[in-house]
Amino acid sequence: MAEALLTIEGLSAGYGDIRVLWDISLAVPVGEITCIVGSNGAGKTTLLRTISGLLKAASGRILFAGEDITPLAADQVLARGIVHVPEGRRLFRGLNVYDNLLLGAYLRRDAEIRRDLDYVFTLFPILRDRQKQDATTLSGGEQQMCAIGRGIMSRPKLLMIDELSLGLAPRLVERLSEALLEINRKGITILLVEQDVLTAFEIARHGLIIETGRVSLSGTTEALADNPAIRQAYLGI
Repeated sequence: MAEALLTIEGLSAGYGDIRVLWDISLAVPVGEITCIVGSNGAGKTTLLRTISGLLKAASGRILFAGEDITPLAADQVLARGIVHVPEGRRLFRGLNVYDNLLLGAYLRRDAEIRRDLDYVFTLFPILRDRQKQDATTLSGGEQQMCAIGRGIMSRPKLLMIDELSLGLAPRLVERLSEALLEINRKGITILLVEQDVLTAFEIARHGLIIETGRVSLSGTTEALADNPAIRQAYLGI
């Protein structure tokens, strides 16, 4: 396995007295796509929220590029290069597509913002056509494109996407999957949370299975897809 960009050691987290994650340990290789799959309520979203600093860890460590980022606030995590595309897109109502995309670059002070915006429009041409439209009036697939584009505008080193395919038609999921592969070819490491195991395994090289807040299995997606227990529980084979 390649060098890890993100390493999690013994992470536990939850909401108040309710523990959701229990002693999670994992590694996300630099330059790769890693997927996290599991049933609804397994703790996948809680894990991403904890990595991104929206939720504080109860115990354990989160290391990013060798730095312990466990105590950092969400804006500090973002400044390190970890970008979280949340479940449900969470676009800003009342703002058009163009402004939603530019909000992804609000921490930046470099001269490459225009170039990155052009890249987003090249990746998702429909966003160029709809850039003056209220982002929340787009179709579900277009909103997901806008949310991913907003993430790209933050210049991520690690792009975390929660439920890429949720509520989308297969044709749109295929288009978004192709876009993630293209983004990854640009050198951006991706951590994908996905309920659709087939989609996740087609995109990612490495995978982890989370069950009731614990990592139950990990390995290459090829090996996981060949595991009889995974095939029966998640692939219906």
